[in-house]
This record gives sequence, C-alpha cells and structure tokens, in this order.
Amino acid sequence: MFSEQDRGWYFIGIGGVSMSALAQLLRDRGFSVRGSDAAESIFTNKLRANGIPVSIGGNEEIFEENVVYTGAIGEDDVQLRAAKAAGKRLFTRAELLGKIAEGYPHTVSVAGCHGKTSTTSMLAHVFRSGSRAFCCHIGGEDLDFGNYFSAGDDYFITEACEFRKSFLSLNSDVALILNTDRDHTDCYRSDRELLEAYRTFAAQSSRVAVNADDCRAFEIPHDVGFGFRAGEIRAEKPTSEGEKYSFTVTEHGIPIVRVRLGVIGKYQVKNALAAYAAARLCGLTAGEIKRGLESFRGVKRRFERVGTICGVPVICDYAHHPKEIEAALSAAEGMCRGMVRVVFQPHTYTRTRDLMEDFVKVLKKAENPIIYRTYAAREKFAFEGSAVALVSRVGESAYVQSPQDLKNRLVQEIKEDDLILVLGAGDIYDVAKKILDKNGG
Repeated sequence: MFSEQDRGWYFIGIGGVSMSALAQLLRDRGFSVRGSDAAESIFTNKLRANGIPVSIGGNEEIFEENVVYTGAIGEDDVQLRAAKAAGKRLFTRAELLGKIAEGYPHTVSVAGCHGKTSTTSMLAHVFRSGSRAFCCHIGGEDLDFGNYFSAGDDYFITEACEFRKSFLSLNSDVALILNTDRDHTDCYRSDRELLEAYRTFAAQSSRVAVNADDCRAFEIPHDVGFGFRAGEIRAEKPTSEGEKYSFTVTEHGIPIVRVRLGVIGKYQVKNALAAYAAARLCGLTAGEIKRGLESFRGVKRRFERVGTICGVPVICDYAHHPKEIEAALSAAEGMCRGMVRVVFQPHTYTRTRDLMEDFVKVLKKAENPIIYRTYAAREKFAFEGSAVALVSRVGESAYVQSPQDLKNRLVQEIKEDDLILVLGAGDIYDVAKKILDKNGG
C-alpha cells in the first residue's frame, strides 16, 4: 500500500469521522500515527483508546514525514503552514483515501448528495453476510461497525464524497451513484460542472450502477440501473410494516427475493436497492445480499431515537438538504398521534442561500418549524443564507440560537402525543442530546 518512507503519519483534524477512520486504518496496518484536532470528541477519545495519540489545539511539533489534513482546515492553519515550510509530504484527506484504495484489489465507492452513509453501511453488512474479505470506511457510525471496520483485504468499501471533487481521487471497480441532486454550490459553479464531475467519477470506474429514477444519473454511462420506476433492478410491491418496509427485488422483471428492512423509512428501500445493485456487480448472491440488508440496524444520527423531552420522543436525522428533509418528514408521518415538531439547523450559508426556495417549500410542509442558528462549518457569515433569512421566508416558524432557547420553545409548544424531529448536519445533534430528559426517556 505504501513505501518505507510512508511509515509515519500526522493528521491535522484527526477527530473528524472520516479522518479518524483513516487514521485507525493506517494504525491497524502497522504505521505510526498521531494527530491533533481543535476539540475533543467521541472520535478523539476512541483513537486514544486504540493507542493513537491525539493533542487538542494543534500546537505540537510535527516530526512525521507525512501530513494529512482535512478540508475543514484553512490554509492559514499554524500546523499546516509549519508542515509546508518544513517540506513535509502533504496529503489532503481525499488524496490519502485514494492512495489507500489503490492498495486493495477491489474498491467499491458510493457517491451521491445523500444516502451515502446508510448505503455504505448496508454494503458492509452484505459483504459480512457473504463472508467476503473487506474493509469499510464509513462517513458516520454504523451501529455495529462504527465508522471503520476491517475483515480482510480483498474489497475496500468507501463513501465517495463529491465535495470539492474529492471522489475523483478514487479509481473504483464498482462505482455507485445514488443521486445527482444540486449541492455544494460553494465549489460547483453550475449543475453542468457538478454532473461532469459525476461523469468523470464514473468513467474512472470499471463498472457503474446508477439510480435510474434520477434522470440525470441515468444519462451517465453505466452497467446497471436501479429504481422504483426504471432500471434493470427494481424494488416492487413495497409494503409498510409499522414504521419499516419490505419489498421485492426484481431483475429484468423477474422476482428474485423479498427483503424486510429493520430500519425506518421508505427512503431506506432505495438505499437498500442501491446496495443490492452494487453487490450483484461484485458477484454476491441474492440470498447473501438479503441476509446482509436485513441485519442492518441503522446508523447513528440517521433517523435515530435519542430520548425524550418532557416525555415526548425525539428523533435525530442528518438531513441538511431539502430532499433529505422531505424524506425525513415522510418517514415521520404516522409515527405519532399528535404533531411532528420539526427542529432544523441550516448547514452552511451558501447551501441555504442557493437552495433557499427548496428549503422554504419543504419546511412549509411542517407545522411551525423551529429554525436553529446556522452551522457555518468552513464559511463566514452571510445574511442571505442565514437561519434568520430562512425564517423570514418560511413565515410560520421560529428562530432560536441557544440550547436553552430551543428547550424553552419546545416546552412551550409540544404536547403529549407529539414527536420531535431534529434535522441537520451541524452541532444540532449535540444540542438536542444536551436538553433531553435526564432519564433518557
């Protein structure tokens, strides 16, 4: 995978979900690994528990030859500037991911604006069910595997993120394109540029599976399409059983197998179908895939029940794109006798500004949604993409900017039979967990 000069690695921003997984992967293969991050997290704690030194604040000297940094690190970062001045070998997170993938005989990459984490996790369960030798790199925490799991060195299963075209670092045996929805408008100047990136990602792959219901994805040259309405592989006769779904997989119109999922939401049927298509391209049997999909219990922060507030159930979901919000709202329908009370935190000013009309349209479907202050991530304040601007457009909504404000608002508004649905990819998950009932519900 690497030469002798690659033995020592230092990660700037090691506490991220992807970075921590890559750090652990290198450590498990005998490399010397350590790093720093701006703040403590469950991932920094996990790394230390597994023998990887982590400093907080990023003030220590870097003596390793190889330095990896995340896109969240600005060019003016003190450690990054010092590493450049010292002539260290620098790798972005995406570059390291591509380098790692090259060391495996087979790579399966999952791309798309949303659904990557659940689908990647599903594939990991499928490959375990099929007793394949695999390693998975997940952009979230699967309830069984966490964000990284290794059971051999034949297949490397990874999320392939389109942000800043980082997925172009991957040359895959199987590329899976879940959707091509408009996103990351801070780094893609147009839909045309975004679609061209997906086309390039597919062209770098030996075999490609695409969402046939996404007309733009379907135009990308591919080996197999999957969907509800189109494609060689389809999900037919979806049936809800409580909050979960079962469906029949057909191939070229022939019923193959019936799958009963253990996770909530019809949108998970599409994710499962995508995983099925990719696994079939890898040679797994329908029976192996069925067992793996049915063993999948979910991912943290993906429609996760986290507790209660004043006895009212709270579900948290990573949804931060209008289509993801719509899917989460659909999944929550019928789960309570009262109202679904939505709390949403916008993620980045550019996404909120450029997709404003779509955000307004979907949030107006909720009953008096609460909008929490924007999670800026890597961006500077811009009023036109702020939570305040969003509230002014939604109309029947409320703005809050602190955990206590959020709790006060919820306590005033929620009723016994309601359900609280907390949406967003920023720190709203931690905020929600801080204001839960102490007994956890």
